[in-house]
Order: sequence, then C-alpha cells, then structure tokens
Amino acid sequence: MKITRFEDLEVWQEAREICKIVYDITSIEPCKQDFKFRDQIRATAGSIMDNIAEGFDRGGNKEFIQFLSISRGSVAELRSQSYRAFDVKHITETQLEELLTRTDSISRKIYSLIQHLKNSDIKGLKYK
Repeated sequence: MKITRFEDLEVWQEAREICKIVYDITSIEPCKQDFKFRDQIRATAGSIMDNIAEGFDRGGNKEFIQFLSISRGSVAELRSQSYRAFDVKHITETQLEELLTRTDSISRKIYSLIQHLKNSDIKGLKYK
C-alpha cells in the first residue's frame, strides 16, 4: 500500500488515539481543574501527531526523520507527564498503565519508521 497522506500512517493514527485518550482523562476531575498541567499534557499529546503530520508533508525524508524525532521526544515527555499525573493522583493506575503501554508502542513504531526511512533508497518527493 502506497502512503500518500499522513492520515494513512499507522503511527499518526495511533498518535491520534493517544491524544483522544489524554483529552478524555484530562476532562474529568481532578485533572481538569489543574489547568496548567492539563493544558501541558494535552499540548504534548497533540505534538506527537502534529509533528508526524508536518514532517510527512515536508516532502523529504531528512525533514520527515527530524520531525519524527521531535514526535518521539514528545512521546517520552508524555510518558514522564503520565507518571507525574499518577503521582499527584490525577489519574488511576489503570490509566497510567494504558498510557505507558500506548506510549511504548508508538515510540517503537516511530523508531522503526525512522530506521526504515534512513535505509530507504526513496528520499521523498522533495529529492526526486
């Protein structure tokens, strides 16, 4: 299957799901009242999917890899924020485990995509 839009990428779809989960978790008490933290964790979750999209649409593998690396950094930031949310009792242990499982999964997939792009003979639209 040829990927022609960022929406076709499995990693973007998974990032979108994580973003929805974060928004759901932060829309209920007690997290929704901690405005600064709520806004920060939502922005981090959004950054994962947004950087995948922006990198893809740049048209070249080098820039795509750069944006995937930024996205992967946001995944790590979300993992850290998840622990923080659990430690201050904003989320349950079950919610923490779900976030950790999902962030581990997407981090591995982004890494695999980066490796694939680095080893690919196809260099993206920009370099044809």
